[in-house]
Formats: sequence, C-alpha cells, structure tokens
Amino acid sequence: MKHPADIESWLSLNLIDGLGGESIRRLLVAFGNPTAILSAPVSALERIVKKPIAERIKQGADRNRITGVFKWLEDPINAIITLADPDYPVQLLNITDPPPLLYFKGRRELLQLSALAVVGSRNATPQGLSNAEAFSEAASNAGLCIISGMALGIDTAAHYGGLRGSAASIAVVGTGLDIVYPARNHPLAHKLAKEGALISEFPLGTPAIGRNFPRRNRIISGMSQGCLVVEAALQSGSLITARQALDQGREVMAIPGSIHSPLSKGCHALIKQGAKLVESTQDILDELNCLALATDENKTAEPAIEKLTENATLLQYLGYDVVDIDTLCTRSGLTAEIVSAMLLTLELDGQVSSLPGGCYQRIQ
Repeated sequence: MKHPADIESWLSLNLIDGLGGESIRRLLVAFGNPTAILSAPVSALERIVKKPIAERIKQGADRNRITGVFKWLEDPINAIITLADPDYPVQLLNITDPPPLLYFKGRRELLQLSALAVVGSRNATPQGLSNAEAFSEAASNAGLCIISGMALGIDTAAHYGGLRGSAASIAVVGTGLDIVYPARNHPLAHKLAKEGALISEFPLGTPAIGRNFPRRNRIISGMSQGCLVVEAALQSGSLITARQALDQGREVMAIPGSIHSPLSKGCHALIKQGAKLVESTQDILDELNCLALATDENKTAEPAIEKLTENATLLQYLGYDVVDIDTLCTRSGLTAEIVSAMLLTLELDGQVSSLPGGCYQRIQ
C-alpha cells in the first residue's frame, strides 16, 4: 500500500529518539515542513537542535518502525493526524505544546465536536461511578463528546456514559495505540474503536510509563471546552488535568460530595479555588454556554428520585455517607436484624451498595 510522502516525513521526525514535540515545532517554524527538515544539512539543523539530534535527523528513523506503522495504517479505522491535517482538533492547536502528530483509531468526525473532559479517581465510590456515567451520558446527548483517559474508575464510567449518548466518547491514552492499558479495559477499548475513538501522541509499542500520563492529561483537557472532576482525593492525578485545564483557559467544574469522604476533598478544594460547583447537567451546559437540554433528557441525567417504599425511612437515616449497621441501629432505633434485612432489600433493589468492613452507602 502506498502512503503519502508527507506522512512518511512526519513519521520519520516522530520516531527519532530524543526529538520531542517542542523541538519538532521549532524545526517546523524554521524550515516549514517535515520534508524540508529532513533535507536540511546538519549545520542548519544545529541552529535549532543539538548536534547529536541533528545527526539523528539526517540518519533518519528506523525503517522497520516506519514499516510497522504503515502496516498498522492498513486498518481503515487507524490514521495519522498531523498539525497540517484539517482534522487536527482545533482546541488542541490553541494550547502551548500541541503534539505534532497523533495516532488515531475510530471515528474521525468526532474530532470536530465540542467536548467535555470527565476525570476522577481510579478507586471511585459507587455513587461516583453512577454520577460519572449519568452526567457523561446526558452531556453526550447534549452534543458534547466525552473525553477521558481510559483509566479504571471514573474514566471508564465516563467513557461508557458518553458512548451511550449521541456524541460518543474519545479516550486519550498514555501508551501506543497497539497496547491496551489497563488490560482490564480491553472490552472498552474495542467499543471505543468501533463507536468512539482513541488517541495517543506516543508511537506504537510505547508501554505504560508513569511520566507519559501527565503529558496525556494535557491533551485530555486541551481537546475540551471544559473539565469536570467527579471524585478526586487531594493527591489525585485528575487534579493535574484540572490544573492543566485552568492553564489552558478551559472551564473547570467539580461535583461536591460528603465532607467525610477523602474522594471528595479534591473536588471541594477545586470549588474553593473557583471551580464551578456542579449539581446537574444543566450546570455544565450553562458554564460552557451550551443549549439547554430537553426536559426529558434533564430528567434522565439526574439521579433518580427515590420512590416512597417501606424502606424510605432507613434511606433517610443512611444519608449519602458511608455508614455501618451499628450506626444505623443507633439512628433508627431498630434492631440489627431488621436493619440487615432492610439493607439486603435495598441492595437487591440497587439503592444501596455494600462496602468492605460491613459498611453501606446509598447509591441512588
């Protein structure tokens, strides 16, 4: 299969060891295009990059690696998107360090949609996962493509919610697109490739390396109009994404939670610093100046209102914080046997989730 010469030139630059995105952008400013860079003498290249890098540019990239990418491109859902490509995300062009080249898998038309980044804890609570899915589905139905990092927890829930909506979802990953990380998300990766999209700035074969994920995060926020943090501890990596979103001039929003939950403290810190407090999908749309959702969509986006049942009183005593049976007995005045039976009914009904240590949490 024949590939355009310019794609090969872009790949050659991208696959040269030690040549980063910043250097490639400076070379592009100086020489105009990748073909001209590769044709330039070492003496000219040395004005922009150090001599060892200039010499590697003249030697060119490993032909086997380029051949491997061309083989990968034989699948029609795979693509290389460069800074010169009309499909390159416009929002991403406006950040200080846009990646010169993106490896892409999926539906290219999604790159032209307005987008919302949804991020949060890998070790999310049931309520957090429910919120991530519900808000992402509603935002997707309102025309916002959901962008996240395909990590476990909030990211995964956000992707599934976005895929159920009309604007789908895009995962920005910190590995090569021929690697699925974490491995448990193989089903999600296949679904995204078919119904949404996956993006990486890292060459094929790049394994999961810790330093790559903060770099990935700037693309998640950079492609989006705003960033919603669903649950986050104070040291959560999702707060890095939120800070990058602020630096990029994006709107930052957060869903509040229990004052007792460590996974709410990051969101509360963001709100104290000026992030928009989000209680409904309409809050997101208002912040991003989007059109209002239809009434029915708003209803499906919000957590369902509890129906009056014989267990409604126990739900009131339960609240939304994590609680054990002894505490519920004290609050309600009921015996442990009665409380246990009621909790079992509520759990089977999907209104309560059991947690380690004999604790329970309301999830609807």
